Amino acid sequence: MMYLIKTTLWASACYIALSLTLPVKVHAQQNVSGIVFEDMDRNGKKGHNEKGLPGVSVTNGQEVSLTDKDGKYILPASNDMIVSVIKPSGYAVPVNDHFQPQFYYIHKPGGSPDSGERGVAPTGELPASVDFALIPQIEENNFSVLVFGDPQADDSTNAGYFETAIVDEVIGGRGAAFGISLGDLGSRQLFPTYIASIGKIGVPWYNLLGNHDMNHGDTDKLTDETYEASFGPANYAFNYGNAHFIVLDDVISPDPYGRRSYIGGFRDDILTFVKNDLKHVPKDKLIVLAFHIPIYEFEKGPDQFIEGNRERLFGLLKGYDHTLSLSGHTHSENHHFFTSEEGWPNKGFHHHYNPGATSGSIYIGPKDSYGTPSSIMRDGTPKGYAFLHITGNSYTYEYVPSGDNDWKMSIHIPKIVPKAKKYRGEVSVNFFQGSPRDSVMYRVDGGKWEALKRSPEYDKFLLDIHYEWDHAEELPWGIRPSTPLISSHIWTGRMPSDLPLGDHTMEIMATDWLGRTYRSSKTFTIVPDHK
Repeated sequence: MMYLIKTTLWASACYIALSLTLPVKVHAQQNVSGIVFEDMDRNGKKGHNEKGLPGVSVTNGQEVSLTDKDGKYILPASNDMIVSVIKPSGYAVPVNDHFQPQFYYIHKPGGSPDSGERGVAPTGELPASVDFALIPQIEENNFSVLVFGDPQADDSTNAGYFETAIVDEVIGGRGAAFGISLGDLGSRQLFPTYIASIGKIGVPWYNLLGNHDMNHGDTDKLTDETYEASFGPANYAFNYGNAHFIVLDDVISPDPYGRRSYIGGFRDDILTFVKNDLKHVPKDKLIVLAFHIPIYEFEKGPDQFIEGNRERLFGLLKGYDHTLSLSGHTHSENHHFFTSEEGWPNKGFHHHYNPGATSGSIYIGPKDSYGTPSSIMRDGTPKGYAFLHITGNSYTYEYVPSGDNDWKMSIHIPKIVPKAKKYRGEVSVNFFQGSPRDSVMYRVDGGKWEALKRSPEYDKFLLDIHYEWDHAEELPWGIRPSTPLISSHIWTGRMPSDLPLGDHTMEIMATDWLGRTYRSSKTFTIVPDHK
């Protein structure tokens, strides 16, 4: 059950479209304090008979304080801070009409600096007590999370495509306890449109900051003012079941190396928050980190992450053997497994999952079944979304293409094959959510399984689309697809040709590192070879 609270003292600055005013001089108060309480009547205000909750974490964005036996906390205060409660397991935070979690209070007495963009209006003096309401709820240790990579609804047309091909497909959440978008939500002017669309899904929805969501400026700490006015803190945490989620801003702007407008990395204050947060998180929890820019450089080129920042983050995770991190940004689907040779301090490996984008290759290409751009990503992955399935402190994942939810791989083989001992035709399989730890095999007509070799290369299905575009007699609908990039999840082998004449069926079986199998098939015809 979800709990809607439209207006409370501590949530009044959560989502307001405001015009900026010049900052006013307000003396900083030394501390912020309040009570975290069990909101039994669900009105957002502490009643006389409603108890304070002990041992709940509250943060000002850097320091983290636990509530005492009466539910009281105290933290250092500043004139530019967001105080937020770190939701404990077994409790819900209220949501607004659009299912945006209301877990924070913005304190900017003078408002956001005047930058010409929408920001936080002056909040005035700090209230005597900044309280947070929590509502008891049953939380199973087995639950699912709906994950959106890069919605990128950056104009009204794309916002409509996003709603039609993605949002409308998952209304009700499909069993997910909540959802999260991994940044690049859309243009800052269309944040209200994005929020209204997401609200249709009907489950609590968390967000994080991407490079397209930032204000322009010379100071990284001030690039999130419009985001804060719309979504609250860019760095926060919450618990659900036996999992602890940490959401971080990892976009540094401007690039300190001067090569581009931004780069991946973590400011010192953000890593301080992670360090202080984890002091209160048991080691047997599953730690799920979410940020926008991947901590592994899937696309080769100039450094995309500040050197040493990933290792600093890993150092804070020492002793946590159950971890996963998620990112967006690439508009392709990728996995990397960090080992001790790459600085991972714990046993086993750290899995970083980059689950593609709901916008695909940003709303381009031929029409799909919804009449929206098919938007095949540059690695051949169709646009879609992912489910993270959590059981205790372990997890699985599932990528779901928009429109054809059961489409797990594309198989590219010749339709007509000459009967010959040697033939240069190729089997090429793009297992969309495949990783370097997976295997893919084939067999013909129920025969012996043969292994295919993982061969990062261009996706042939996407190359076919480019070929059709280049050789069309009339201009195709939509926008030309992006130039393909090398895909990390393609397996290849030689096409069998020494088979009886006639029709044959090739079966493909992909087995992932979690032991799950996925199957598909395609037919081809053996014909007599040229004499």
